[in-house]
Amino acid sequence: MKTIISNVAKLTSALVVAASVVGCTGNAYVENADRNDVITLGDSIFDLNGQIQANLESWAGETFRNYTQSGAELSGGILAPAVDSQYASAKATDANINTIVMDGGGNDILIPAMLFDPNGCKTHWWRWNISSRCVNLIEDIYVTGVNLMNQMDADGVENIVYLGYYELPRGNTNLNQAVNYGDAYLSYACDTATTASCTFVDPRGHVPAADVESDDIHPTPNGSLTLANLIWPVLEPLL
Repeated sequence: MKTIISNVAKLTSALVVAASVVGCTGNAYVENADRNDVITLGDSIFDLNGQIQANLESWAGETFRNYTQSGAELSGGILAPAVDSQYASAKATDANINTIVMDGGGNDILIPAMLFDPNGCKTHWWRWNISSRCVNLIEDIYVTGVNLMNQMDADGVENIVYLGYYELPRGNTNLNQAVNYGDAYLSYACDTATTASCTFVDPRGHVPAADVESDDIHPTPNGSLTLANLIWPVLEPLL
């Protein structure tokens, strides 16, 4: 009995730590905007400080609906509504969606890695490469992403702008092989595999450690400005 209680306590503590690391604070949905046909979906890279969206709206001179949630996985998860759930909520409010700006898939790797790394997505001196379990996880995320984008296309969404993930600094550099492998699959999913009109925005090499918060995950306001600057040339012609 003591062992069970101890294990539950450890798991609860680990979930609290994971939630704090991935920025699980979840701002409320913004469901009415100047452009209800433009929506944002994703995780805390967008949602935590809100500056990617704020910059894009400032340059566009109009607001967009915002469904991003800190802690969101691409599908499933217990910390926040997943990206596919965000999309379902957006459709339920107003199904006339022409353009989607999004990210997703990072927390599907990060949250387990921050707990016990059961998938072996961290590299170490004694394991230079990510494990086959991590490879399989990333391939599953790829399939989920393609299915979601195909559904968006079937629903009449005209354009998807998909932001990838940048390299993590300092204490999380041991996740960068998984980041690179994941970005390669997300890029292929967006640019080649899906039936949707999708453009992948690759931030790798653009966000230095100084522009990542001390949690070694989330962008500072300056990092968010950099990410918005990468998205804007793709988004502007679509507005």
